[in-house]
Amino acid sequence: MDGAILFGCSTDLDPAVAVLGQRHVPLVGVETTPRDGMFLVNSDDRVTVEASARLLAELGHERVGIITLPLDRARTRGPLTDDRLAASYAYTGLERLAGARAVFPDAPAVVASGSLIDEGMHAAVTLLDQHPEITAIMAQSDLLAIGAIQAAEDRGLMVPNDVSVVGFDGARVDGLTTRTLTTVVQPIAEKGRAAARLVLGALADARDGDLRDREFASILRVGDTTGPARAS
Repeated sequence: MDGAILFGCSTDLDPAVAVLGQRHVPLVGVETTPRDGMFLVNSDDRVTVEASARLLAELGHERVGIITLPLDRARTRGPLTDDRLAASYAYTGLERLAGARAVFPDAPAVVASGSLIDEGMHAAVTLLDQHPEITAIMAQSDLLAIGAIQAAEDRGLMVPNDVSVVGFDGARVDGLTTRTLTTVVQPIAEKGRAAARLVLGALADARDGDLRDREFASILRVGDTTGPARAS
């Protein structure tokens, strides 16, 4: 292996960083905390998730649930407790959670075991069973959001009339849903190119000053899965 690109949506990068660092392999971290010897390619997840939460607040939502990406190595499903939160090192999930709770500090959260439609359905069922009063769900990926929509509709709820749903990624979901998700659209291709260029530059021992950390901005795209909060 000549170089490595590590993703902060992983629940724990430290073991990989330790092994690769000993081999002096050039490292690039995408959405992760700073580490010695690692270049960073980050995006403003916390800021843009907070913007999507503020959209819900402006629409009158006060009771909001959250579906997170995995937060531990075991990818444990289930409600997010204070202990689980304190023990987590999953940078991406924690940043997006912080953005949501900046607006809804008491929002209940359920952890999914992966970014999958089935996991979004399972987590949304848990949220809706335990907190039937919620009027919106914020999911940390578009696939989780699609699962949440399916779970809501399976129990006879209308999206967005009864429950609004917000995703994250802005990835193409052709054939997976007929809805236009309200979601945070991140510059996925640009981040990937930046990470690859950093690895190639490090391997070439570039000295032109272009080997630097990069940060990208995402945008909030409003679709047809969000609307005014239903009356109590």
